[in-house]
Amino acid sequence: MSFDLAALGQKIQRYRAQLQLTTKDVSAATGIEEPLLERIENGREKPSGDQILILADFFRCDYKFFISNEKVAPFEQTENLYRRYGDEFSAQDRRAVQDFLYLCETERYLQEALGRLPLETPSVRLSGDFYKDHGFQAASQVRTYLGYQTHEAPIAELYQDLRKLGIHVFRRALGNSNISGICIHHPVGGPCLLVNYSEDVYRQRFSAAHEAAHALIDKDEEVVVSFFSEWTHKNLREVRANSFASAYLLPPSFLQRIPDPRQWSEEKIREWCRRLFVNAEALSIALKASGLISDAQQQRFRTIRLSRDSKIDPELPDDLPPLSRERKQALLRAGLSSRYVNLCFEAYHSGVISAARLAEVLLADERDVLAIANLFGVRLNDAD
Repeated sequence: MSFDLAALGQKIQRYRAQLQLTTKDVSAATGIEEPLLERIENGREKPSGDQILILADFFRCDYKFFISNEKVAPFEQTENLYRRYGDEFSAQDRRAVQDFLYLCETERYLQEALGRLPLETPSVRLSGDFYKDHGFQAASQVRTYLGYQTHEAPIAELYQDLRKLGIHVFRRALGNSNISGICIHHPVGGPCLLVNYSEDVYRQRFSAAHEAAHALIDKDEEVVVSFFSEWTHKNLREVRANSFASAYLLPPSFLQRIPDPRQWSEEKIREWCRRLFVNAEALSIALKASGLISDAQQQRFRTIRLSRDSKIDPELPDDLPPLSRERKQALLRAGLSSRYVNLCFEAYHSGVISAARLAEVLLADERDVLAIANLFGVRLNDAD
């Protein structure tokens, strides 16, 4: 194995700096002694092949990057991210972002290996100078692209829809509750969306649609971080993303066909929120924008609260046994959707990845893979 030791050391240093880790932290996590790790970072000692693999797994990157002449690509977006928003991300959240990008790259790789590339992300055509109207235009074009009739609402299909658009979308819990989502245009994975799983489950759907607007419209921005506190009229790009999310999830032509909301009781409001997988505030704004309720009624609507237990996560079916639901929810918090997990097992059974690699792409120890396989009703090869 012949490669530039100095370049390798710089790559390790940059990853470590982005994750706000010391050499002692990396040593404790990898089992590579700290003095040896320091010599590797300084380009004074060549690591073994196993140590390269261990470091690549720890930093969630392709080991080939460490031994190649590539210098920038995997760092470019995250360095821009932390240069602009570094104070908003704890070391724990930086690890979550690193895992998220690794999942996006892995999903893309597995899709290619299995011959199932997603559709190309569609282009949207905007006219006029009003950002809010741009959001409505883009939502209408995307809904048409996906085959929706003008009066149809996507209901529970949002995450599937975004993936059909060639967008990688993962939900992962972040410690900063003010971050609703992140959109990164990644050189390998393409458009990648991270939705903060710490949010309310219905707000996550709105955040996902909001980030999709950034992926589809703001292609000139490598990185966009959406803060819930900035969803105001002062930030025009956020206004545009909000109008896209509202028009996509609650299209005016659909709202015009529902029973007169002016007559709704509080329980009826809750019923429609559950049917549409949205919170009362989002529904009230959409109804008011469509001229279906007055200002006073909007204020009444937006005060309605739904209990957490009454809200349905479309990626956690109601018919799951309680223990299975709890375990799948824990996987979702770590960024592993059922769709992604099933893709990984399919790649394993197709011979695309080994048992050891399966554990890596599931962000798990090999001993945990069996538990995940049992949860998903998947059989591992006897030889493994």
